[in-house]
Amino acid sequence: MVAPWQDTTLPAHTRAADLLARMTTEEKTAQLSSAWIGADTGGADVAPGQHAYAARSAALDALLPHGLGHLTRPFGTVPVEPAEGAARLAELQRTIRAGNRFGVPAIAHEECLTGFTAWQATICPTPLAWGATFDPALITEMAQAIGTSMRAVGIHQGLAPVLDVVRDPRWGRTEECVGEDPYLVGTIGTAYVRGLEAAGIVATLKHFAGYSASRAARNHAPASLGPRELADVILPPFEMAVRDGGARSVMPAYNDLDGLPAHAHAELLTQLLRDQWGFTGTVVSDYYGVSLLEEAHRVADGEGHAARLALAAGVDVELPAARCFTPADPLPEDLLDRAALRVLTQKCELGLLDPDWKPVTDGAPVDLDPPHLRDLARKVAEESVVLLANDSGMLPLSDGPHIALLGPLADEQAAMLGCYTFPRHVGVHHPELPTGVDVPTLAEALRTELPGAVFVDDPTAADVCLVVVGDRSGLFGRGSSGEGCDAEDLQLPYGQAAVLDEAMECGVPVVVVVLSGRPYALGRWADRAAAVVQAFFPGQEGGGAVAGVLSGRVDPSGRLPVGVPRGPGGQPAPYLAPPLGRHGFPSTVDPTPLYPFGHGLSYTTFSWDQPQCDAPEFATDGETALRLTVRNTGDRPGTEVVQFYLHDPVGTVARPEVRLVGYARVTLDAGASAEVHAAFPADLAAYTGADGRRVVEPGALELHLAASSAHVHHTVPLTLTGPVLEVGHERRMWCETRVK
Repeated sequence: MVAPWQDTTLPAHTRAADLLARMTTEEKTAQLSSAWIGADTGGADVAPGQHAYAARSAALDALLPHGLGHLTRPFGTVPVEPAEGAARLAELQRTIRAGNRFGVPAIAHEECLTGFTAWQATICPTPLAWGATFDPALITEMAQAIGTSMRAVGIHQGLAPVLDVVRDPRWGRTEECVGEDPYLVGTIGTAYVRGLEAAGIVATLKHFAGYSASRAARNHAPASLGPRELADVILPPFEMAVRDGGARSVMPAYNDLDGLPAHAHAELLTQLLRDQWGFTGTVVSDYYGVSLLEEAHRVADGEGHAARLALAAGVDVELPAARCFTPADPLPEDLLDRAALRVLTQKCELGLLDPDWKPVTDGAPVDLDPPHLRDLARKVAEESVVLLANDSGMLPLSDGPHIALLGPLADEQAAMLGCYTFPRHVGVHHPELPTGVDVPTLAEALRTELPGAVFVDDPTAADVCLVVVGDRSGLFGRGSSGEGCDAEDLQLPYGQAAVLDEAMECGVPVVVVVLSGRPYALGRWADRAAAVVQAFFPGQEGGGAVAGVLSGRVDPSGRLPVGVPRGPGGQPAPYLAPPLGRHGFPSTVDPTPLYPFGHGLSYTTFSWDQPQCDAPEFATDGETALRLTVRNTGDRPGTEVVQFYLHDPVGTVARPEVRLVGYARVTLDAGASAEVHAAFPADLAAYTGADGRRVVEPGALELHLAASSAHVHHTVPLTLTGPVLEVGHERRMWCETRVK
């Protein structure tokens, strides 16, 4: 007769509770612990203080008799051949099961921000590129394929997506973010969550919350933001991904909020996340985040105190290794039971408590770079390339010109890869190792794309100069973009401004190609460049995607998820700024971006008919519907991105001039048309008022139908009627759109 915790016909929570009641204090504590095999091996840190902390963390042998909650990065710590890695993980799980009296395995987690962060795994575009696609359906498909490859080798949880909203692009982790708008971040991020969860992988939302709003864009710095900015800008993407995406894990941020570290923030991790939003999954610490309560924030006077603060706030698992959550300093029994029950319930949902569970391995070859996933990486890369300027009509290039290909990144793989790709995250510490997947540089891709072109070294002998500039990603100062690689200003790094200046003086048309992890100031060359193309670390298929846009094989359809600044000395005002955040008297500083949020051009042209609104006047608890016909008036296929922005003329607090509340990609053959339908609920007009309540107010609104936040085609006046309506977690957060 099986015990209730082994009975697969019972609910997961019931089974987990039965097992919990049978456990000792040491066994319960072990379920909150993790082990990072190989964290103390050679190479630079891939987590803050990794090697120092690893030396002071509990060894696996000491943990095994009581069990283990998590296994940290069995594939992503050091290079391992996929089939060998799967076999090693399976053997490790058998050891863990044999070591504890209940035979419970560990949850194995990995990074998957740009695909599975493992050697020989497909490298997808970075999240900033996801945002540039404005294509949630494609991101869901990509995420599901990533999750399927992870699940096939025994991984259960992915530490993605990042839902931080960009507030200052000098922040090094800008490349990991989807964009500067909470609606775009929320819809694209939720799409990624849905795909990962559909593959059976636990999605982990990070970093909760305020990490991207750090002072002066410094990593780990305090976050300076008021309660309304937190409620209306920072939190909505997380709420959408929990409620509508089904995310089963959340990771707190490293920063503090008004002096209270997120890892010790009960109002954030329990009262908001669980009590208000109804989250039932696990909260896992960011790497060494519990230790940092003592050693960085200094709100704890020892490891045990840090553990109690984190556990009381709502942290359930200490990652990446057991240092604070240990039996050496006993944890309050009620809090210990609360966290252990959550972990065991999740293990039950994953099948890890089933009597017939066994590790994934059959000795067959493992392909972590399958054709289907490469194809999805290519599609995302192609849809993410943004044509910023082409006034001269220089693009697309013909196949026969003499081309001078300049710039330090023209023939470098690093220009395609974000800091959470395996080659830039771990591979840089193993120079003897091949990349593991094919990553053509832009130079290589262009020679394939334009076989009739002649590439020359002398710009004055060319018909056109392509100048490729941007970033090399890295960690903790080992790159110009990435975690711990913050910038003092938005000047192009590595002296690349001089390369552009020199090219502009050669008398030949110059096409600027930016391959980067953040937007850079381009105003110095905007009037002299023949064309400007932007791609945000587009992954292993990125070289072909950018080359395809330059040749015209791919019609550019990406739109900016962040504004591009004019000058390097200060960031452009986020387009969500209220009136005082925009250019005007009495300041001499103009923060207007050179290219605004949502901007992007095509090689064809479009016209937008006058929209039709079913009910321009509707109640504060109602909705209206709009229809808009878009026509391709050019001579080639192309994609337009219809964007819906809300303008509130008068509010009880200062409001953004406009904010995104919906969008739709419309792909049309030459001469074709399609009708965009959008359902606009009044809840989308909600904001946090002076008293801290989120309300929908009666009064006049405007809905802007636009090609970017600054390029409005049509304005639809709306009027909300009825009483002021307070709305909460059940409010409608999506503008449902369809194209037919």
